[in-house]
Amino acid sequence: MERDIRFLHTADTHIGYRQYHSEVRRQDFIDAFSSVIDDAIEMKMDAVIHAGDLFDSRNPTLEDILDTINILSKLKLHNIPFLSIVGNHESKQHTQWLDLFESMGIATRLGNKPYRIEDVAIYGIDNVPRSKIPLFDYSKFTGENSGQYNILVMHQLMSPFPFGEWECEEVIRELPFDVHAILLGDYHKNEKTRVDQTWVTYCGSTERNSAAERDVRTYNIVTINDNGIDIGKRNIPTRDFLFIPVELRDREGAYELIINTIKEHDVADRVVFVDISGNPEVTISYNEIEEFLAGRNALVTRIRDMRHGGEVKEEKTLEVLFSDPDEAVKREITKMTLTSGGIMIDEIVR
Repeated sequence: MERDIRFLHTADTHIGYRQYHSEVRRQDFIDAFSSVIDDAIEMKMDAVIHAGDLFDSRNPTLEDILDTINILSKLKLHNIPFLSIVGNHESKQHTQWLDLFESMGIATRLGNKPYRIEDVAIYGIDNVPRSKIPLFDYSKFTGENSGQYNILVMHQLMSPFPFGEWECEEVIRELPFDVHAILLGDYHKNEKTRVDQTWVTYCGSTERNSAAERDVRTYNIVTINDNGIDIGKRNIPTRDFLFIPVELRDREGAYELIINTIKEHDVADRVVFVDISGNPEVTISYNEIEEFLAGRNALVTRIRDMRHGGEVKEEKTLEVLFSDPDEAVKREITKMTLTSGGIMIDEIVR
């Protein structure tokens, strides 16, 4: 190999997500993806590899589509290919949005036939529903035209990571060519490990999709040369999430304690969580706290009262698109305490 070949590996950009019903947060997701593409251009990457969930929904708005086209067009101007697969959020029954972008010449949909960049062959597997993983047909892949180095791109929860639903060992064993790296999407945290001689890595999401995602957002840089494969990560600057803990003890002065604690922080233009713990008998007004934060220019305010029922999970609002009821059902099913068999039956029926 005469030179280093470098790829930028990203995923889970979730363009179109109006988090907390905020148009500013929707723009944040666009801006994060755009900054990653700008980095790829500045670093003169050989390709950008996207491991699924480019969009947050299978029905993105026209504005989301146009914004994405404008961003991908920047890569085309610099002759940097955008190589991608379809994730679970954006997956449609038939033609995918990625196919539209491919027809426009601004993206390539990876599959069982490799995309070659010199001695590197890149394959892709679109997201497979969990019930269909045992039925996956590896025979559609062949060893023909494989490379000195072979990369597989997937959008799945994979073992040996503890949340895995599909075994990396099985994929590596069943494919008819050596797999040197598996580049993953779906899990929003950066992770990296080895399965025998194969690198397996999640790049993380480009923006925070929930308050649980406290780590800095990242993407991967994959470097390939005669010495093998090196995978490093790089941080993405994103909007701050600020967590303000307040422990209430006495009824008197509770509101003043909360306000004074908030005053210790710069909340302007941040997504702010006020986490209240302590004496459950102290009554407070959430509206007053929210109004105070709004007056200090907090972008989004979330009051999480942890005094009742233990840990409080982030509130989710059900958004139903009548053109896409199946997606709404699918999201709600994941919140139910179904057995693995129940989930499988649900997926097969739908």
